[in-house]
Amino acid sequence: MRTTIFLAALVLVVALAGVQGRPDKNDTLPSTYVPPGSSLYKGYCASCHGIDAKGQGPFALMLKVPPPDLTTLAQRHGGQFPYDYVTNVLRFGPEPTILHGSAAMPAWGPIFEYYDKNDERAVQQRIKNLTDYLASLQEQ
Repeated sequence: MRTTIFLAALVLVVALAGVQGRPDKNDTLPSTYVPPGSSLYKGYCASCHGIDAKGQGPFALMLKVPPPDLTTLAQRHGGQFPYDYVTNVLRFGPEPTILHGSAAMPAWGPIFEYYDKNDERAVQQRIKNLTDYLASLQEQ
């Protein structure tokens, strides 16, 4: 039952995130518009990782493995922000590892491909914007 509730909540979050991550049809933004990383983070990541990226989002308690603190990614990777690792996790989803936890996190790449009508440049830009935002949150 708990799993069913979690999956239903996750589907709702993904659906709502899609609405928040895309401009309205009435907006004057070009069809190639890609939101900034902060907006993408709020729409896709904050529900589990928390608005402060510390792993304490409103859905964190429903997860078997707590979401990691994203502000310590550089610290956990020898002091350097792991751009390639983060890009791959966002694009393809996480592999179960000690650094990330379970593979319960959705792969955002296919979702972005759907939203961007398979425009690879737009998908890459979304992932870059989100990765750059996460890099900006790193604790010193």
